[in-house]
Amino acid sequence: MGSAGDAYDTAVAERFFATLKIELLSRYDWHTHASVRSAIFSYIETWYNPRRRHSTLAYLSPVAFEEVHRTHTAHAAA
Repeated sequence: MGSAGDAYDTAVAERFFATLKIELLSRYDWHTHASVRSAIFSYIETWYNPRRRHSTLAYLSPVAFEEVHRTHTAHAAA
């Protein structure tokens, strides 16, 4: 994202992990590492990336933001 030591990068990463803990990890009792890994993968791939809107991405989901960026870059290059 930014340069080394950029506080903005740290804030975004910290917010992601705080959200992960609040929305997923603290809601269940986890009995195996495999169940946690599977739940985290599912959370990120089925909810967080495709649907959850983010204020740092103009209130778009990461997938939607990437699509807008890809479209804008393609039109700018043409």
